[in-house]
Amino acid sequence: MTHPFHPLRGREFEFVARRSNWGEDRVCFHDERGELKSLPAAWTDVVEPDPFVVMAAGRSPFRIQDLLALADVLVNLRP
Repeated sequence: MTHPFHPLRGREFEFVARRSNWGEDRVCFHDERGELKSLPAAWTDVVEPDPFVVMAAGRSPFRIQDLLALADVLVNLRP
C-alpha cells in the first residue's frame, strides 16, 4: 500500500489479481483475516509511479490531471 493517507500505508499484502471492477483498475488481495479485498491499483506499487509525482519529488501532493479536473469543476460551479 503506497497511498500516503490510507491507514494501511506501508503494509504489504499477497497479490491475488488485478482487474477492472466498477470501471476502475483494482488490485485484489487477502487481508489478515483471509478476506478478499480490493483497492484502486493506483494506491499500490503495481502501477508505475506518475511521472509528475516523481519529478515533483514530494513538493506537490497533486497530479496535473487532478488539478485540471478540479479547475473544470470550479468553472462549472460559477453562476
